[in-house]
Amino acid sequence: MKLAYLLASYPMTSSTFIRREIAAIEAMGQPVHLFSVRHWDGELVDPADKADQARTNYILTGGKGALIRDALITVLRHPLRTLGALPLWCRVYGNARRKFVAHTAYFLEALAFRTRAARLGIEHVHSHFSTNGVTVAMIANALGGPRYSFTVHGPDDLFPGEPQALSLADKVARASFVIAITDYCRNRIVEEAPDSAGKLSIIPCGIELDGFPFDPTPPDSSRVICIGRLCANKGQVHIPPAVAAVAEEFPELVVELIGGGEEEDAIRKSIAAHGVDKQVVLHGWGTGAYVRAQLEAGRAMLLPSYAEGLPIGIMEAFAIGRPVLTTRIAGIPELVDDRCGWIFEPGDEEAIAEALRGLMRATAEQRAVMGAEGRRRVEERHDLHKSARLLLDAFQRAEKNAGE
Repeated sequence: MKLAYLLASYPMTSSTFIRREIAAIEAMGQPVHLFSVRHWDGELVDPADKADQARTNYILTGGKGALIRDALITVLRHPLRTLGALPLWCRVYGNARRKFVAHTAYFLEALAFRTRAARLGIEHVHSHFSTNGVTVAMIANALGGPRYSFTVHGPDDLFPGEPQALSLADKVARASFVIAITDYCRNRIVEEAPDSAGKLSIIPCGIELDGFPFDPTPPDSSRVICIGRLCANKGQVHIPPAVAAVAEEFPELVVELIGGGEEEDAIRKSIAAHGVDKQVVLHGWGTGAYVRAQLEAGRAMLLPSYAEGLPIGIMEAFAIGRPVLTTRIAGIPELVDDRCGWIFEPGDEEAIAEALRGLMRATAEQRAVMGAEGRRRVEERHDLHKSARLLLDAFQRAEKNAGE
């Protein structure tokens, strides 16, 4: 089978889990061609991400001339298919609240992708999230291009109003199959596309467990690690006041934020306003090796998000044997509870402070029990090789069904 992945923007520092999934599928003997609509405009720090960038076919890279040339090839070779895809494009455009320029671009990108996929003989294309990467794959399929599937994570594409704006029901209906990463995610998709429920399967995201060796003896550390883009949805702005609330009792506590983003200035102002510049430290993005080392040396992971799917960072912390402090949203309660961490409502700074108190007061033995439970759950539910095997099986079933 000629298989491709098509992403809206790839690779990114936050898409490591996609890179690892692709690598696991290739390790099982299935080559993967990489496509992305555009380059990510941020700085890549991980060598593996840079290597994937070098082998990715970018639809918008090479100038408008290459895009228009490849789009015209599809139009000239398949004029009836092109006309037949226009009603679908009009519906997607209408659902998106009249974003004409962007959706005109998506149609051109789909035309160009159809040509490039045909050159390589691509038979199936997979995407992650249900945004413009899947829009391009769906329209390309309507143009006679490869069949497609996609993995839905949330949260952005599952917010109220967003599934309709993204034409999620159309995308699910036309896909060979759709993967949800949690029960919560699957239930939300069924709400939007009840007639296509039979196409949905749950395949949890996974991590390379060998890359996160379990440490049964947690260190006597006062460092708490927070991993993720600095943005409003991650809720990091609530960390400084929570730390300030416990600083007198635990002056040794340090929370390190690994990541960068648009909320950095707001977080720095919050740090200054609460006088915790020595206890809340902004590191910027780090390599996978750096993140792993900090989790190993830390006491726990903190993620006070308002919106998530099910964060890979939580799985990595559990794999190492570290408890997690996080919010009761989306699919997180399917993995985290009080047996392996602390869970609270988003935006509740008093609850974050109370969780930090609980963590700092917990003995090494109590934290070890929590860490062991976290590791057990990740081994059971989030082994990358098991997830990749399930996904590859789904690709092969789609190929078999297409041939019948």
